[in-house]
Amino acid sequence: MCLVVSILWEQGIMKFSTIKYTITRIIDNNGYERQIFVKGSILDSAVDHLIHRLRGLCDTVDASPEQFHDLEVCLSLRQPTQTAPLMLRVRRALDRDSPFQLRYIGQPELDRSRPTLVRSSIDVGCTSTILDFLTELGCRLDFEYVSRGYIFRKGRMKITVSKIKAVPGKQQEIGSETVSQSYLVELSVLAPNGQDSIGDEMRIFAEQLKPLVQLEKIDYKRLGGLP
Repeated sequence: MCLVVSILWEQGIMKFSTIKYTITRIIDNNGYERQIFVKGSILDSAVDHLIHRLRGLCDTVDASPEQFHDLEVCLSLRQPTQTAPLMLRVRRALDRDSPFQLRYIGQPELDRSRPTLVRSSIDVGCTSTILDFLTELGCRLDFEYVSRGYIFRKGRMKITVSKIKAVPGKQQEIGSETVSQSYLVELSVLAPNGQDSIGDEMRIFAEQLKPLVQLEKIDYKRLGGLP
Protein backbone atom coordinates (compact mmCIF):
# COMPACT_ATOMS: atom_id res chain seq x y z
CA MET A 1 0.00 0.00 0.00
CA CYS A 2 2.79 2.42 0.94
CA LEU A 3 4.62 1.73 -2.34
CA VAL A 4 1.46 2.35 -4.41
CA VAL A 5 0.74 5.62 -2.60
CA SER A 6 4.34 6.77 -3.12
CA ILE A 7 4.19 6.10 -6.87
CA LEU A 8 0.87 7.93 -7.22
CA TRP A 9 2.36 10.89 -5.34
CA GLU A 10 5.47 11.05 -7.54
CA GLN A 11 3.38 10.91 -10.71
CA GLY A 12 1.07 13.66 -9.51
CA ILE A 13 -1.99 11.39 -9.62
CA MET A 14 -2.74 11.61 -5.91
CA LYS A 15 -3.24 14.91 -4.10
CA PHE A 16 -1.53 15.80 -0.83
CA SER A 17 -4.77 15.79 1.19
CA THR A 18 -5.78 12.41 -0.27
CA ILE A 19 -2.45 10.84 0.72
CA LYS A 20 -2.84 12.08 4.29
CA TYR A 21 -6.31 10.57 4.42
CA THR A 22 -5.05 7.26 2.98
CA ILE A 23 -2.27 6.90 5.55
CA THR A 24 -4.69 7.72 8.36
CA ARG A 25 -7.13 5.07 7.11
CA ILE A 26 -4.35 2.47 6.98
CA ILE A 27 -3.44 3.22 10.59
CA ASP A 28 -7.06 3.28 11.77
CA ASN A 29 -7.71 -0.12 10.18
CA ASN A 30 -8.52 -2.68 12.88
CA GLY A 31 -6.18 -5.17 11.21
CA TYR A 32 -3.06 -3.71 12.78
CA GLU A 33 -1.14 -5.67 15.37
CA ARG A 34 -0.39 -4.72 18.93
CA GLN A 35 3.12 -4.70 20.30
CA ILE A 36 3.35 -6.03 23.84
CA PHE A 37 6.69 -5.17 25.40
CA VAL A 38 8.95 -4.46 28.37
CA LYS A 39 12.40 -2.89 28.40
CA GLY A 40 15.53 -2.70 30.48
CA SER A 41 19.27 -2.09 30.23
CA ILE A 42 22.51 -3.82 31.15
CA LEU A 43 26.05 -2.48 31.53
CA ASP A 44 28.60 -3.22 28.82
CA SER A 45 30.68 -5.19 31.33
CA ALA A 46 27.83 -7.67 31.96
CA VAL A 47 26.33 -8.06 28.48
CA ASP A 48 28.33 -11.22 27.68
CA HIS A 49 26.73 -12.94 30.68
CA LEU A 50 23.27 -11.96 29.42
CA ILE A 51 24.03 -13.24 25.90
CA HIS A 52 25.15 -16.56 27.38
CA ARG A 53 21.95 -16.88 29.43
CA LEU A 54 19.73 -16.00 26.48
CA ARG A 55 21.42 -18.59 24.30
CA GLY A 56 20.51 -21.20 26.91
CA LEU A 57 16.91 -20.03 27.34
CA CYS A 58 15.92 -19.31 23.73
CA ASP A 59 15.09 -21.54 20.77
CA THR A 60 18.46 -21.38 18.98
CA VAL A 61 20.56 -22.99 21.72
CA ASP A 62 23.21 -24.44 19.39
CA ALA A 63 23.33 -21.58 16.88
CA SER A 64 24.86 -18.13 17.04
CA PRO A 65 22.32 -15.35 17.69
CA GLU A 66 21.05 -13.32 14.74
CA GLN A 67 22.83 -9.97 14.44
CA PHE A 68 21.54 -6.64 13.15
CA HIS A 69 22.95 -3.19 12.38
CA ASP A 70 20.24 -0.65 11.55
CA LEU A 71 19.76 3.07 11.10
CA GLU A 72 16.41 4.26 12.46
CA VAL A 73 14.94 7.65 11.54
CA CYS A 74 12.06 8.89 13.71
CA LEU A 75 9.56 11.38 12.29
CA SER A 76 6.28 12.93 13.32
CA LEU A 77 3.28 14.26 11.40
CA ARG A 78 0.92 16.62 13.18
CA GLN A 79 -2.77 16.42 12.33
CA PRO A 80 -5.20 19.29 13.05
CA THR A 81 -7.85 16.93 14.45
CA GLN A 82 -5.55 15.15 16.93
CA THR A 83 -3.58 16.46 19.89
CA ALA A 84 -0.82 13.83 19.66
CA PRO A 85 1.31 13.74 16.48
CA LEU A 86 1.46 10.71 14.22
CA MET A 87 4.75 8.93 15.00
CA LEU A 88 6.50 7.17 12.11
CA ARG A 89 9.84 5.41 11.88
CA VAL A 90 11.94 4.43 8.89
CA ARG A 91 14.53 1.70 9.35
CA ARG A 92 17.21 0.53 6.97
CA ALA A 93 19.83 -2.15 7.42
CA LEU A 94 23.45 -0.99 7.29
CA ASP A 95 24.95 -4.48 7.04
CA ARG A 96 22.85 -5.99 4.24
CA ASP A 97 20.83 -5.08 1.17
CA SER A 98 17.26 -5.13 2.48
CA PRO A 99 14.10 -3.10 1.76
CA PHE A 100 13.49 -0.03 3.89
CA GLN A 101 10.90 -0.57 6.64
CA LEU A 102 8.22 1.99 7.51
CA ARG A 103 6.74 1.59 10.96
CA TYR A 104 3.88 3.23 12.79
CA ILE A 105 3.69 2.89 16.56
CA GLY A 106 0.89 4.21 18.72
CA GLN A 107 1.00 5.69 22.19
CA PRO A 108 1.74 3.10 24.92
CA GLU A 109 -1.23 2.07 27.03
CA LEU A 110 -0.19 2.15 30.67
CA ASP A 111 -2.46 -0.26 32.57
CA ARG A 112 -1.41 -1.13 36.12
CA SER A 113 -3.19 -4.49 35.90
CA ARG A 114 -0.90 -5.60 33.04
CA PRO A 115 2.71 -6.75 33.54
CA THR A 116 3.63 -5.17 30.18
CA LEU A 117 3.05 -2.11 28.02
CA VAL A 118 0.86 -2.38 24.91
CA ARG A 119 0.76 -0.19 21.81
CA SER A 120 -0.53 -0.49 18.25
CA SER A 121 2.04 -1.25 15.55
CA ILE A 122 2.19 -1.48 11.75
CA ASP A 123 5.27 -2.50 9.71
CA VAL A 124 5.46 -2.32 5.91
CA GLY A 125 8.28 -2.69 3.41
CA CYS A 126 8.96 0.29 1.13
CA THR A 127 11.38 1.78 -1.38
CA SER A 128 14.47 3.88 -0.66
CA THR A 129 12.56 7.08 -1.58
CA ILE A 130 10.33 6.80 1.49
CA LEU A 131 12.14 9.55 3.44
CA ASP A 132 11.72 12.05 0.59
CA PHE A 133 8.07 11.06 0.32
CA LEU A 134 7.40 11.56 4.04
CA THR A 135 9.26 14.89 4.06
CA GLU A 136 7.11 16.17 1.19
CA LEU A 137 4.07 14.97 3.08
CA GLY A 138 4.97 17.26 5.98
CA CYS A 139 6.72 14.88 8.37
CA ARG A 140 9.33 16.42 10.64
CA LEU A 141 12.57 14.71 11.63
CA ASP A 142 12.64 14.28 15.42
CA PHE A 143 15.79 12.20 15.91
CA GLU A 144 17.77 9.32 14.44
CA TYR A 145 20.10 6.70 15.82
CA VAL A 146 21.98 3.52 14.98
CA SER A 147 21.24 0.25 16.80
CA ARG A 148 23.53 -2.75 16.61
CA GLY A 149 23.16 -6.00 18.47
CA TYR A 150 21.56 -9.42 18.69
CA ILE A 151 18.11 -10.95 18.23
CA PHE A 152 16.88 -14.00 20.17
CA ARG A 153 13.53 -15.78 19.85
CA LYS A 154 11.53 -17.85 22.31
CA GLY A 155 8.30 -19.00 20.66
CA ARG A 156 6.43 -15.82 19.75
CA MET A 157 8.67 -13.71 21.94
CA LYS A 158 11.48 -11.62 20.46
CA ILE A 159 14.40 -10.42 22.57
CA THR A 160 16.79 -7.76 21.29
CA VAL A 161 20.04 -6.70 22.94
CA SER A 162 21.31 -3.57 21.22
CA LYS A 163 23.88 -0.82 21.51
CA ILE A 164 22.46 2.62 20.69
CA LYS A 165 24.69 5.16 18.97
CA ALA A 166 24.02 8.73 17.92
CA VAL A 167 24.24 9.99 14.34
CA PRO A 168 26.58 13.02 14.29
CA GLY A 169 25.49 14.17 10.85
CA LYS A 170 28.20 12.88 8.52
CA GLN A 171 27.38 9.76 6.55
CA GLN A 172 30.87 8.29 6.99
CA GLU A 173 30.60 8.66 10.77
CA ILE A 174 27.19 7.00 11.20
CA GLY A 175 26.97 5.35 14.60
CA SER A 176 30.34 6.58 15.87
CA GLU A 177 29.07 8.27 19.05
CA THR A 178 27.98 5.91 21.83
CA VAL A 179 24.98 7.18 23.79
CA SER A 180 25.71 5.30 27.05
CA GLN A 181 27.85 2.58 28.60
CA SER A 182 25.02 0.08 28.51
CA TYR A 183 22.92 -2.04 26.15
CA LEU A 184 19.18 -1.69 25.63
CA VAL A 185 17.25 -4.93 26.21
CA GLU A 186 13.70 -5.32 24.88
CA LEU A 187 11.31 -8.25 25.17
CA SER A 188 8.35 -7.97 22.78
CA VAL A 189 5.55 -9.84 21.01
CA LEU A 190 3.41 -8.77 18.06
CA ALA A 191 -0.13 -10.09 18.49
CA PRO A 192 -3.65 -9.31 17.20
CA ASN A 193 -6.19 -7.55 19.40
CA GLY A 194 -7.45 -9.62 22.30
CA GLN A 195 -4.29 -11.65 22.90
CA ASP A 196 -2.81 -9.64 25.76
CA SER A 197 -2.54 -12.81 27.88
CA ILE A 198 0.90 -13.39 26.36
CA GLY A 199 2.03 -10.75 28.86
CA ASP A 200 2.02 -13.36 31.64
CA GLU A 201 4.39 -15.58 29.63
CA MET A 202 6.65 -12.60 29.07
CA ARG A 203 6.69 -11.83 32.79
CA ILE A 204 7.75 -15.42 33.59
CA PHE A 205 10.52 -15.26 30.97
CA ALA A 206 11.73 -11.89 32.26
CA GLU A 207 12.04 -13.34 35.77
CA GLN A 208 14.61 -15.81 34.42
CA LEU A 209 16.86 -12.94 33.35
CA LYS A 210 17.13 -11.48 36.84
CA PRO A 211 19.34 -10.21 38.42
CA LEU A 212 21.28 -9.52 35.21
CA VAL A 213 18.58 -7.28 33.79
CA GLN A 214 15.31 -5.91 35.14
CA LEU A 215 12.72 -5.82 32.34
CA GLU A 216 9.81 -3.60 33.26
CA LYS A 217 7.15 -1.18 32.07
CA ILE A 218 8.41 2.34 31.37
CA ASP A 219 6.27 5.39 32.09
CA TYR A 220 6.81 7.36 28.88
CA LYS A 221 4.99 10.39 30.26
CA ARG A 222 7.86 10.85 32.71
CA LEU A 223 10.33 10.67 29.81
CA GLY A 224 8.64 13.38 27.78
CA GLY A 225 6.49 11.06 25.67
CA LEU A 226 9.28 9.62 23.52
CA PRO A 227 8.34 6.20 22.05
